Amino acid sequence: MATGLGREIQERDVTIISDNNRIEGTLSLPDRARGVVLFAHGSGSSRFSPRNQYVARVLQQGGLATLLIDLLTHEEEQVDMQTAHLRFDIDLLATRLIEATKWLALNETTVKLRIGYFGASTSAAAALVAAAQRPDAVHAIVSRGGRPDLAGIALPHVKAPTLLIVGGNDGPVIQMNRSALAQLNVEKRLEIIPGATHLFEEPGKLERVAELAYQWFNRCLGGSVV
Repeated sequence: MATGLGREIQERDVTIISDNNRIEGTLSLPDRARGVVLFAHGSGSSRFSPRNQYVARVLQQGGLATLLIDLLTHEEEQVDMQTAHLRFDIDLLATRLIEATKWLALNETTVKLRIGYFGASTSAAAALVAAAQRPDAVHAIVSRGGRPDLAGIALPHVKAPTLLIVGGNDGPVIQMNRSALAQLNVEKRLEIIPGATHLFEEPGKLERVAELAYQWFNRCLGGSVV
């Protein structure tokens, strides 16, 4: 059990079955949680991504549960390291997210919590595709340095309020996000963080990402406390 700013946080490893594959994850549940955020990791990343773990800790300290999962199995990750093609298989990643969403909706510790998605890089597109397919289950989306443009024809069908966060020095990705933003027909916002590059490694930039994400999720997911 971890503690964040006086808030007790229960952590446990979980396994989710998708297409006969075992997807590993870590569920962190603060006391009196108000919502749960499912993290979809970026290209070549995993649930141990230090950037996503930092954002997750900020959300947990604010009273939001988090589920960080590996969208690819260990064997698939090994293949992807050589070919880099699975990280662009948006339909596969979206399917895994949907299975994790179903798991959250059935798990006794999260069944009452509204669900949000936090996506990075190509997995931001998977989050949008999954949200379009499960409009009643997903209530907020935040993309960090994402490729929402890869969600393609799913974009107009997304119902969840969506925040796109991009670094001010990440030129091509800014344009991709603007293109995707124009196709979204929901509450939406594009937040460009000045001086930040793609991974938000500059001092204070990832902290700003976490702050924006928390504000978005806290407003959109705030509901019954369990």
